[in-house]
Amino acid sequence: MNIIGRRKIWYLISLILIIPGILAIIFWRIPTGLDFKGGTLIDIQYQDKIPKEKIENAVEPIVRGANVQQSGKSFIIRTPVLNSETQQKLEEELSKIGEYQKNRFETVGPTVSNNLKNKAILAVVLATIGIIIYISIAFRKVPKPASSWRFGICAVLALIHDITFVIGLFAILGHFFNFEIDSLFITALLTIMGFSVHDTIVVFDRIRENLRKSPSLDFETNVNNSIIQTVNRSLNTSFTVLIVLLSLYLLGGETLKPFMLALIVGIAIGTYSSIFNAPPLLVSWQSWSTRRLHRKQEKVSS
Repeated sequence: MNIIGRRKIWYLISLILIIPGILAIIFWRIPTGLDFKGGTLIDIQYQDKIPKEKIENAVEPIVRGANVQQSGKSFIIRTPVLNSETQQKLEEELSKIGEYQKNRFETVGPTVSNNLKNKAILAVVLATIGIIIYISIAFRKVPKPASSWRFGICAVLALIHDITFVIGLFAILGHFFNFEIDSLFITALLTIMGFSVHDTIVVFDRIRENLRKSPSLDFETNVNNSIIQTVNRSLNTSFTVLIVLLSLYLLGGETLKPFMLALIVGIAIGTYSSIFNAPPLLVSWQSWSTRRLHRKQEKVSS
């Protein structure tokens, strides 16, 4: 199985996967929810099962751009920030449909949401820098001409691929199905980053081992052998995790579904990138560096 020899195919597949999401982010924007743009969340539960359309018809004339989610007899209504007068009107209209219990009422102002947005971006950036530094230190004794910094940067490039795909997918889902990104989504992103890096490090560690054991083999062959030796472990680990997450997605509450979906998609794409992106990028970089060194030596000798 020559995975590295077909690396241009994997690069093309990766582009096909992430380009629609990038276009969705550019033209439709990231569908940020209450946590990031501010607003009001109302969680209510009726005694009888009510069609979602009834709630939407009651809310829409009072609050434009509201988002209604249903889970059995419960409804989560997300709106722009409501004043006391509008809130009272909305509650009166909802009570006409039937008797209900208010489980939660939250309002997040723009100052809090901006603060959370900045912290979320900072968390992702710090995690990325930390991963590069950690891998670079952990692989500092990798045999030459390989570089520990290349291992770290290639792992992060694979991570960027994974995160871009997940955010892009939610931009598409947000446009067509009213999905929104909240603080749980950032938790999912950080979890995906950790899982993806874990998988990548397993492959990279085997590459380091094989470079020491088989110095006579060229770099590309050692990397390809390392992928083949670890691919079953990566697939089996990811498959067992995905079974658990899929069960939670199907059986969990409506509010957990976006979080679970992000984890399912992220771990699946992370497994792909740890096999078909990070190691091939390492080989491409190493090949480019070797060719560059040869050209320099040829210029000096001539």
